[in-house]
Amino acid sequence: MATDYTPEPTGGGLRATVQRFGGKLAGMVMPNIGAFIAWGLITALFIPTGWLPNEELAELVDPMIKMLLPVLIGYTGGRMVHGQRGAVVGAVATVGIAVGADVPMFLGAMITGPLTAYLLKLFDDLVQDRVRTGFEMLVDNFSAGIIAAAMAVAGRAVIGPVMNTVSGWAGDAVGWLVDNNLLPLTSLLVEPAKVLFLNNAVNHGVLTPLGIQQAAATGKSVLFMIESNPGPGIGVLLAYLFFGPKRLRPSVPAAAIIQFFGGIHEIYFPYILMKPRMILAAVAGGMTGVAIFTATGVGLVASPSPGSIFAYLAQTPRGVGNWFGVYGGLLASAAVSFGVGAALLGFGRLADPDDSGGSGDDDATKDTEDTKDAGDADETAVPETAPAATPATNPATNDRPTEGSPR
Repeated sequence: MATDYTPEPTGGGLRATVQRFGGKLAGMVMPNIGAFIAWGLITALFIPTGWLPNEELAELVDPMIKMLLPVLIGYTGGRMVHGQRGAVVGAVATVGIAVGADVPMFLGAMITGPLTAYLLKLFDDLVQDRVRTGFEMLVDNFSAGIIAAAMAVAGRAVIGPVMNTVSGWAGDAVGWLVDNNLLPLTSLLVEPAKVLFLNNAVNHGVLTPLGIQQAAATGKSVLFMIESNPGPGIGVLLAYLFFGPKRLRPSVPAAAIIQFFGGIHEIYFPYILMKPRMILAAVAGGMTGVAIFTATGVGLVASPSPGSIFAYLAQTPRGVGNWFGVYGGLLASAAVSFGVGAALLGFGRLADPDDSGGSGDDDATKDTEDTKDAGDADETAVPETAPAATPATNPATNDRPTEGSPR
């Protein structure tokens, strides 16, 4: 089941609320991680800059990232809310926001799929006992079709344009930081934007055009490395590999290979969506890398596409100083991302038995309280077979019962 990836946290408060929200996101994304890996392999192999460029097979890339994967997420989200009927209407509604979109509508799918399924659930609860015998299938099919069609139209008209506007805002914000020489702070916007699958909009829409202008004047540009740096992503994945939930660890090595060697960064985004606090690890790693790139004055001669270690090797200008700065920053960003991510995951203490985000200290406190309660129970329990007439000393008065005295 989808919820097996993130057990439902108990209690109230902000932390539990954020954990539950992250668990719902993970429940929609993680069951489809195999589809993400399939898309990553096809992209790494067959795009023009891939390992085995093939124009015909590369045509699979855009339909999968813009249509198939969002629809799968919308389908899974709908199923979480209202079973198979919710899954169907969630998938149909997701198509409405995916068609004509300039960016992959993953976040839109996470909203539209469950929302559409919830509306159908409300309708089903409303008419459950009011449909005449023999009309159940007719009402079920038409209600699902009408609600799904209406939400698809609404998604195409409202949610899609809103997401494109958000993408534009992210690009403008990054451009402002670049213009004001605040490059390390760009990670505060770039890394969260990447996780929302706006990485291509930020990179190709803002950073690459500016980097091309800079490279034409100086022969290299640090702007090519802000979004494409594979260090933060591999750091997050390694943190999951060593300290993440044990049920997820087997999927990490394949994702790490695709991300670091294939340059398909989207493969690690679901791992951050599963535990939103992990975005702090990516931000810390990104800021570290950009700070080192800037301090050493290094850059790439062109945009590494895709952002793999091999593309970096191909685009790094000659000179020991350039190689030291580029790969020193890359390794440092990976190390910082790994360290922060490991700390956020509790260095494995949060993985088992409590994957929901509770702390090891909480577990220890609970165990202590349970032990104390058990001890108190043992002290106060009276054996059922205890003799009723056994003489006893009253510790408060030191009086002993005497023979013939009233009892």
